[in-house]
Amino acid sequence: MAYPINALVDRVLEPPIGEAWSWVQGRDFPTNRPLLDVCQAVPGYPPDETLRRHIAERALLPETARYTDIAGIAPLRAALAADIAARYGGRVEPRHVLITAGCNQAFYTAMIALARAGDEVILPLPFYFNHEMTLSGLGIRPVPLPCDADAGGVPDAAEAAALISPATRAIVLVTPNNPTGAVYPPATIRAFHDLSRARGIALVVDETYRDFLDDRPPHDLFADPAWDATLVHLYSFSKAYALTGYRVGAVACDARLAGAMAKVLDCVQISAPRIGQDAALYGLAHLDGFRRAKRTLMAERAAALRAAFATPGLTYRLLSCGAYFAYVRHPFDGEPSVAVARRLATEHNLLCLPGSFFGPGQDAYLRFAFANLDADWMPVIAERLIESQA
Repeated sequence: MAYPINALVDRVLEPPIGEAWSWVQGRDFPTNRPLLDVCQAVPGYPPDETLRRHIAERALLPETARYTDIAGIAPLRAALAADIAARYGGRVEPRHVLITAGCNQAFYTAMIALARAGDEVILPLPFYFNHEMTLSGLGIRPVPLPCDADAGGVPDAAEAAALISPATRAIVLVTPNNPTGAVYPPATIRAFHDLSRARGIALVVDETYRDFLDDRPPHDLFADPAWDATLVHLYSFSKAYALTGYRVGAVACDARLAGAMAKVLDCVQISAPRIGQDAALYGLAHLDGFRRAKRTLMAERAAALRAAFATPGLTYRLLSCGAYFAYVRHPFDGEPSVAVARRLATEHNLLCLPGSFFGPGQDAYLRFAFANLDADWMPVIAERLIESQA
């Protein structure tokens, strides 16, 4: 080609899920030894049948083919504001809410609105790869905050304080965490909030998987009447209601920041798909039972995976496990995690992600997105891991 590509984008990591799937592309798997996919975080079940019927009916209406307000349809913004307030306490209003085409878009637009090329954003390690990809492609420097994966992978606000510079614009937390599954204690989230407020930067908390926690508030930040001075809350409907293909996420933040993000959305997508917004609204209004049932289901799968890792002879170590994810230390000291993950895929029909996709210093680890599989498959994962040790 005769023209150059933006060097920032050209240097961004290749999409990790696509790379992992390339290892098994074109292969046929026998019925007695199928591919076990613990690669991408996708619900292993369809949306509720009543939601599917509702969407089928809505798709016949002309308005579902049109743009919505940039910030999203008013009933959904109001319903999500009420849902957040009920879950966390405090006051959240529709003006604080912006609906996006998935949580990745929520993060992308938030970063453009918060930072410029040359600025810095702190990401605890291991970090969600799309967050690092977004920052790098925008010329925003991701500053890794080391965490001890072997000690549960919970970051320390005191260590983050030492990384803040005049160029720092935000700290990003993901809880329950992707890739580790770790759930950050409320006191930890509060400590990061207080640090961010004291230093005049944003605290961006991605809570895509919060629906898979128990009924206790994940933190108390929304109870602060001035929560929107510091907190930027990211959310996704994709996992709670199995709507990954509908692409609907959200941000709750200061109304002025939401307005800035709306400018970005108008240039990127104009508005989130109407049909996805209708699906999310139906979910909030009618599917609390579905949401709770899937929370129980994921807890059962997590428990089954923990039990599987107690299998005698298994030398892979389960370090953390929660919501959708498990973070595992592999037993092949010094071997790149990509080589380990590729071998598991090609020789043992087990597709997971290497730790190196989640930042520097992660070559000793693998990520398992266990939500894709029924609990009965967890012992089979252990069997195949033991096979790989030979």
